Amino acid sequence: MRLRRALLVLTLLALPLVAAACGQKAQDADEPSGTWKVRVIDASFPGRQRLADEVQLKITIKNEDTRALPDLAVTVDGFDMRGESPDLSDPNRPVWVVEQAPPNSTSAFTNTWTAGSLPAGQTKTLVWKVSAVRSGTYTLRFRVNAGLNGKAKASEDGKVPAGSFIARVSDKVHPVNVD
Repeated sequence: MRLRRALLVLTLLALPLVAAACGQKAQDADEPSGTWKVRVIDASFPGRQRLADEVQLKITIKNEDTRALPDLAVTVDGFDMRGESPDLSDPNRPVWVVEQAPPNSTSAFTNTWTAGSLPAGQTKTLVWKVSAVRSGTYTLRFRVNAGLNGKAKASEDGKVPAGSFIARVSDKVHPVNVD
């Protein structure tokens, strides 16, 4: 009986919060709809790496449209992998740890970084500093978006601008000298 009362009280306390959220506009309400022409000018990521070495993922994107890109966003898949053990509380296991993301690029998505508006004709380079924490051979994939919510789309020759890298991470770390 006490448990039921407690649940009822908690439910009644939560109702105003739910009602307040109902009046909010949709997350993508301010994102313009359309397709913007962009080009991946350059992308690099070392193919051979060692555990704990800091390396850079660099992606340079040019806005080839006549309009400013609403919100340049890059999604990177492969910084982690999915573990198969049912004992894991979080099945995502890191392959690379992001030591430093591109400046002012955080988003609510764990694998997407934003760089803000990109004026027509301008180029922007995004750089991630990462360190491998798992040896093996892995594929890192990226794709470029014109916004976070899917209404603003990026296109490179009629396709989503994207790329991939294969990286081999050696389990041998660099020797350390201690004087």
